[in-house]
Amino acid sequence: MYDQILLPVDEGTGNAEVLHHAGEIAHRFDAEIRLLHVADTDEYSVTLTDEGVVDGLVRRGEELVADLGETFETLGVEYSTDVVQGTPAATIVEYASEYDYDLLVMPTHAREGLSHFLLGSVTEKVVRLSDVPVLTARMTEEDTFAFPYERILLPTDSSEASRRAAEHGLDLAAAMDATVDVLSVVETAALGPDVRSNVTSGDFDQGAHEAVSDVAAMAEKRGVEASTHVETGSPDEEILSAVDEYDCQAVVMGTTGRRGVDRILLGSVAEKTVRSAPVPVVTVREE
Repeated sequence: MYDQILLPVDEGTGNAEVLHHAGEIAHRFDAEIRLLHVADTDEYSVTLTDEGVVDGLVRRGEELVADLGETFETLGVEYSTDVVQGTPAATIVEYASEYDYDLLVMPTHAREGLSHFLLGSVTEKVVRLSDVPVLTARMTEEDTFAFPYERILLPTDSSEASRRAAEHGLDLAAAMDATVDVLSVVETAALGPDVRSNVTSGDFDQGAHEAVSDVAAMAEKRGVEASTHVETGSPDEEILSAVDEYDCQAVVMGTTGRRGVDRILLGSVAEKTVRSAPVPVVTVREE
């Protein structure tokens, strides 16, 4: 399923759990990881040394990917490295597309100080723009991500983006012999009290039930066990609640969705989930 994995890194990546998690995924799928550092061209980096004029950020990037590669050597993971110059988010997205990567792994937090380009703004831009599925995971040394995944949450609203995400999530579940929980949320915050009462009574949630039923049928064809859930409320909050309630080890979701009563997968919801989820989140963009 994954043959080539792209992992952008910066000064704050260190020995974070996301490195080990990427290594576990690579082991599972016999994939190669490429460590990529983007030397930000928005920063002045040319310096004069005894060796002549050099680009300090490029040199530091080369040292960085070499150091981080030692982690994969210890794990026995096949990897390669590259350092390029450019604007971080756009360069990462273009690089992943140009070289046909199957998965892009992005940390969602970084340390204070020199580390800055993998902070939320860049990660969220990549999530919004990447045609390649993006796995985001919190960059800490305290959290440990369960792997292989035994239970995966699939939020859906029957939009094309959520359908593509569901297909990806079901393929991932089949490859790991995992079960899935299919969730559709009817967002009621913008509705008046009379409409909200109708939603909870079932008058407005037919689309949500159809959405989860469609994904359950897709799961059955793949031999994946699926449980379906329809909730009302704030989509991002319900997604986080479901992760905890059903003990899911990963979330796979789309980054855009339909407008209206049954909307769920608008970009802001995906971004909130990416920022807040305690488990890895794989986002799949609408074509």
